[in-house]
Order: sequence, then structure tokens, then C-alpha cells
Amino acid sequence: MSEIVAHPEDYFKQLLPPRDDLMRQLEAQAEHEDIPIIGPLVGQLLYVLAVAVQARRILELGTATGYSTIFLAQACRRFDGQVISLELDSDMAAQARSNLQQAGLRQWVNVREGDALEILPQLQTSFDFIFMDIEKADYAKALPHCGRLLKTGRMLVADNTGFADADRFNRKIHADSDWSSAHLYGFWPQHSPNYDGLCIAVKS
Repeated sequence: MSEIVAHPEDYFKQLLPPRDDLMRQLEAQAEHEDIPIIGPLVGQLLYVLAVAVQARRILELGTATGYSTIFLAQACRRFDGQVISLELDSDMAAQARSNLQQAGLRQWVNVREGDALEILPQLQTSFDFIFMDIEKADYAKALPHCGRLLKTGRMLVADNTGFADADRFNRKIHADSDWSSAHLYGFWPQHSPNYDGLCIAVKS
């Protein structure tokens, strides 16, 4: 068996996907203003997964500046679909709309302001893909709504599941026969933080 590459963190940092000036500006803003973002690797993973399931309807819980939303919208655009993204902070929502406009993706995204846990019960449309990145303690509360809104055989991705506040969600989805889940812990370069958990699940 071949040996693992020397200095694997440095090695895999070289393989980050390319980003345009806007994405690099958002990364610099996130670092300067301490805004947690998924980073280019997890962003590219979202894009790949959303394309793989041919997601036309995507729900995002937690927009922030729209960094992750851009990856989701790029995937959704391929199928002439739409992203609905929920953001509690009005200033962040405004920034996200501006960034999506600059990225040429505004027409594929509806950024809604408000508490995700209050908006979720009002949603009736089914979705092909859901990305969860709100307060980690709220993940378990949001999960039943995600189960109701997600089509059978479609995908849920939850970020930051290495955080202690996500423990209840992790155990709940792991034990639920309505979900087939994979819990990953690893090195995600330029993610907040670099070492963290990620849950990828399919609704059974």
C-alpha cells in the first residue's frame, strides 16, 4: 500500500478550487470581521452534491454574506431552479443580496429575512436539497421541518456538526430510520474552523 502524502494539510491546501475576485473578497471580509463561512472546499462540495442530485429547489438555513449561497445558486442555475435562503440578520441579508447581484446570480435566489425556526413551519414547497448553517443548538429543532420539506431520496447537509451544540442533532438524525446519514470529521481548509464535522444525509 502506498504511503500517505507528506504534510497532508499543506498538500490539500494546494488543491482548493479556484475562486474569482468576489469570493476572495468575501473570504477576506470573513477573516477580518470574524464572519464564519464554509470556505472554498466545503462550498465546492455543496455545489458538487447539489448538481449530483440535480437540485432545482434548494433551501438554505443561514445566509450570512451569501458566500455559501453563491455555490448553491451556481448549482441551481444549471437546472433553472431557485434557492430560498433564510437569514435572521437584516444587514447580512442586504449584503448577501448585493453579493449575489454582483455574482450575477440574484435571479436564482430569494433571500428571506427572519428566524428560520419561525419561517420553516410556514413553508409548504418541497425541496431537493437543504443546507443547514444556523445556530447549532437549533439544528435538532429544525430537523423535523427538514424531514417534512425534503423529497424522499434527496439530500440534507449540516455544517459545523463538530460543535458541542450540534450533539443533540447528531444523535437524533443518527438514530432516525427516516434518514441515512454520514457523519464526517476532518480538515476543511479555510472553513470556520478548519477542523470540524459535516453531516451528509439522505431522506429515506
